Amino acid sequence: MVDSPQHTDRPVTDQPAADRPVYVIGGGPGGLSVAYALRARGLRAVVLEKSDRIGASWRRHYDRLHLHTTRRLSGLPGLPMPRRFGRWVSRDDVVRYLEKYAEVHELEIVTGVEVSRVEPSPDGSGWLLRATGGRELTGAAVVVATGHNHTPRIPDWPGRDKYTGEFLHAGEYRTPAPYAGRDVLVVGVGNTGAEIAVDLVEGGASRVRLAVRTTPHIVRRSTAGWAAQFTSILVRRLPVRLVDRLARPMARISVPDLADRGLPRPETGLYSRVKDGAIPVLDVGLVDAVRNGRIEIVAAVDGFEDGKVHLTDGSLVSPDVVIAATGYVRALEDLVGHLDVLDERGKPVVQGARTPSDAPGMYFTGFTNPISGNLREMAIDAQRIAKAIAGDRRRQVSRLPV
Repeated sequence: MVDSPQHTDRPVTDQPAADRPVYVIGGGPGGLSVAYALRARGLRAVVLEKSDRIGASWRRHYDRLHLHTTRRLSGLPGLPMPRRFGRWVSRDDVVRYLEKYAEVHELEIVTGVEVSRVEPSPDGSGWLLRATGGRELTGAAVVVATGHNHTPRIPDWPGRDKYTGEFLHAGEYRTPAPYAGRDVLVVGVGNTGAEIAVDLVEGGASRVRLAVRTTPHIVRRSTAGWAAQFTSILVRRLPVRLVDRLARPMARISVPDLADRGLPRPETGLYSRVKDGAIPVLDVGLVDAVRNGRIEIVAAVDGFEDGKVHLTDGSLVSPDVVIAATGYVRALEDLVGHLDVLDERGKPVVQGARTPSDAPGMYFTGFTNPISGNLREMAIDAQRIAKAIAGDRRRQVSRLPV
């Protein structure tokens, strides 16, 4: 690691584009894996991380978090995860792995530098990054890897700004200890909300309710030793309707009917929902907790008033604590929104080795949540991105005058 990038005071436009580094924005698994893949091809890559340590988002996750993907299929290129981590790797071990990864591969990482805007370089042959402290960095290419879970999203519920009860986003949740003996409402039944609800029950909360707007598909993380990730990899290129049909009987066999507990089976197909961005809930205790009445399913939140929470079925609840497991936004608009590289939802129009037609030399990784495993797909993307950048570099060099 290094303390600061070499090009910090002004844009370096007199340096040949082929000699400029590739800047990687974000020191999480996506950014680190791209940096390694570039280095393995003989290209200089500089990782810019806004926090003081790599893997910042992983360090902020709740304590009980384990990967829902297997250790063997979650390693980044060039370094497998150690067997001692077990099959389902813990949050702390993921952080240890990322630190070791950067050390083993001697990656060039600059911490404490936040990139606020990316623009075409003045000479049109690369990218100009405006960063902390007035830095202007010029790179031959740029890889944006700031992460899918960048900025907490809290819906604009009526009365939320005047609510006086304890309220926090799931990103602030760490451990159930502060909520022992208390009545907690968890809003949102994605994987984070489901796992936090289970954590609260096991940690001694007096009552746990889970507010659900759209009933999720629930899949066992592993059945008879066969990880759900294996199936996800096998079916991801099959026709959507076929996977939907295959998933229905499997769900009936592996997951009990929870309709009488407020979680009926979804009417829409599992893979159809995935294509719309809704990842199934990987069960790590939710099914049993709901079936046994330890987690109560209630309607979605409609608003807040006088210390109470209005639900969409007209009922009022008065929990001691509200935890909003309502997801994140990518927050790329200020960084690259002016370059016409985002769709109407703020998602990059292309990812991986593809580069936007109007922004050649700009790449994105880690902005999807694939059922086959985020770490696995970022590892694959890294190799493809590095290959594409290396190809561009060779073409640039070939055009230089002899």
